Amino acid sequence: MSNTPQKASNFLEQIIIDDLESGRVSKVITRFPPEPNGYLHIGHAKSICINFGLAEKFGGECNLRFDDTNPTKEEQEYVDAIIRDVEWLGFKWAKLCFASDYFEQFYEWAIELIKAGKAYVDHQSPEEIRRTRGTLTEPGIESPYRNRSVEENLILFEKMRRGEFEEGECVLRAKIDMAHPNLNMRDPVMYRILKKSHHRTKDKWCIYPMYDFAHGYEDAIEGVTHSICTLEFQDHRPLYDWFLDNVSVPHRPRQYEFARLNLSYTVMSKRKLLELVEKGYVSGWDDPRMPTISGLRRRGFTPSSIRRFCEEIGVSKTNSLVDIEFLYHCIRDELNKTTDRVMAVLNPLKVVIENYPDDLVEEIDALNNPEDPNSEWRKVPFCKELYIEKDDFMEDPPKKYFRLAPGREVRLKHAYFITCKEVIKDENGEIVELRCTYDPESRGGESPDGRKVKGTIHWVSAKHAVKAEVRLYDNLFTLRNMDEMEEGKDYKDYLNPNSLKVIKDALIEPTLKDLKPLQRFQFLRHGYFCVDYDSTPEHIVFNRIVPLKDSWAKIAGTQKR
Repeated sequence: MSNTPQKASNFLEQIIIDDLESGRVSKVITRFPPEPNGYLHIGHAKSICINFGLAEKFGGECNLRFDDTNPTKEEQEYVDAIIRDVEWLGFKWAKLCFASDYFEQFYEWAIELIKAGKAYVDHQSPEEIRRTRGTLTEPGIESPYRNRSVEENLILFEKMRRGEFEEGECVLRAKIDMAHPNLNMRDPVMYRILKKSHHRTKDKWCIYPMYDFAHGYEDAIEGVTHSICTLEFQDHRPLYDWFLDNVSVPHRPRQYEFARLNLSYTVMSKRKLLELVEKGYVSGWDDPRMPTISGLRRRGFTPSSIRRFCEEIGVSKTNSLVDIEFLYHCIRDELNKTTDRVMAVLNPLKVVIENYPDDLVEEIDALNNPEDPNSEWRKVPFCKELYIEKDDFMEDPPKKYFRLAPGREVRLKHAYFITCKEVIKDENGEIVELRCTYDPESRGGESPDGRKVKGTIHWVSAKHAVKAEVRLYDNLFTLRNMDEMEEGKDYKDYLNPNSLKVIKDALIEPTLKDLKPLQRFQFLRHGYFCVDYDSTPEHIVFNRIVPLKDSWAKIAGTQKR
């Protein structure tokens, strides 16, 4: 593979092409640097695809690196989940790295800054530091401890490391410019005291570097050539550069920013997602309504559909809102080509075929996937008593209703024509059973006399159907753009009360047996479904991935017009 493809598909690729051709870099090194304080979501998937994809395209390497500098929020569970998600998406890293591996080097660079008179220990409280930082229109106020001597700062910083101060008693700050127009440059905190056990270093350290201090140094240690971040880090870049310019780093990375992914009907804040989990609004990080990679995986999305989605939405420098229907379109388009069509009745209505032999059971041939030229056939049992969808019958149908009604003939998918002769109701007037007749000559769905039937409905054999639980998922929120909440409202005010509907007594055809989690099927006329982790041979559970209706195709068509 050529290190310099002829054409760039986005501005990041053009930067890399220029760097390779000019000789500024000889090998592309990127990294994906999550903080292990939550599970990855679809926005992280975009970053993963960009960083690993650029390295792959240009014959370089991509590291998976954990920015584990805050033991109060980080856990091994999150590290394991992130590794699992990156592997599931199909990417391989050159090195598995941790910021905590570099703590000693960070400390030495902090000492280097102190000795150069560019860092000091500040005994102001966190509230005082915030209050004296200034605003966009007013400069900050210098700390009364800002001009301590180098010797005093070295002694105090060593005491911080030894645990001789309590949390919040003091911090180490960079000495830059309290009147700088960029607030990030107004003597930012480099180290704070946290007497918490770290998931990797345990109790070795009680001072921990701030993200802005450590981030650029991690890239420098790992030889990263292109440090790719989202736009919210653009204002932090001068600070990263300042830290890199003022110590003896082994390598000088460069940072470039792209627009993060904003998805309709979704929140991407890990803080908000954590709150949804901890307060029980969802069943966990892998709840199929969550935008997490683990949630999308459980719902039935494939790695290839997520990678396609990330590739097709592209890379830009301007934030925008991507319609979630396009994500649904990507998985729907893939599953249309790859999944078997099966019959499932979610809201059963009994049908008795009066002229069908009482004890006869036929094996009906059904093609698994008409979209696949190599698709196989299966046998589906058919007998006197069946179940159809309640919605497929109307006692007094309107015009253009082509399904079953009194005196009307319809086609049973793969099987026969049937005609409704009688409607049976219970004491409350509810329809509980239909009495029908069938045409024995119409097996396979065609009549020898050439008469046409407009309606085709699916069914299951009452004697052979298997009971299943079916979970129907919808968007977790009701507001399309969650950045446009009404004043005074909280994001939880927009939770969709209908985001999950559970059907306990659905009936599926008996060919669905020996199922494994994440097996995917198309339920005829209902959508695409996968087997949930909760499923057992005794209690089968399906999740709806997406309905059959492709709203994105309609949206895209409207946009083209």
